[in-house]
Amino acid sequence: MTVVLLAAAGCQTTRSTIAQDSANTPRVTPFLMFQDGRAEEAINRYIEVFGDGRIVFLQRFGSNPVGAPEDSIQHAAFEIYGQLVMVTESPIKHPFEFTPAVSLFVDFDSAAELDRVFEALSEDGFVMMPLGDYGFSERFAFIQDRYGVSWQLNLPSE
Repeated sequence: MTVVLLAAAGCQTTRSTIAQDSANTPRVTPFLMFQDGRAEEAINRYIEVFGDGRIVFLQRFGSNPVGAPEDSIQHAAFEIYGQLVMVTESPIKHPFEFTPAVSLFVDFDSAAELDRVFEALSEDGFVMMPLGDYGFSERFAFIQDRYGVSWQLNLPSE
C-alpha cells in the first residue's frame, strides 16, 4: 500500500468541513491528541494494519509562536473502514494521556481479519481482555496499542 501525504499548502479541508457530511448533517468524529511526537507514525500504522484506509488531509506546523516542532502535525484526518478520525499533535504537554475509558470499537466480517488486526495492534501494547468468548460476543478483545489508543475488536454473532 502506498500512503500519500497531502501538502498543507494544498489542503482545502478544514475542521468545519470535516465535521459535516455532504448533506450538512452534523456528525460525531473521534479526535486523537498525541503528545509524544508519534502522531504521524500512528496514522500510518493504522492505515497499514487495517488495509482499508487513507489520509484525508494532513497539515503541519511551520514556524509558530506556540512552540510546536516544525513539521509536526497541526491537524490531520485519516479514514479506516469508512470512519473518519481526526488527529493533532499537541505542542502543550498536558497532565493526561489516552484512557481506556474511551476506545475505538471495530466490528469485523471474519475471525481471520480480527485475529490479524489483534496481533498487529497488540504488538508492543497492552492486552486488557484477550481474544475470547465473553458471553456478549463469541470473539472479542480489548487492547491498548503502543500509542496508548484503546481498541475493542469484535466479531459479531451471526
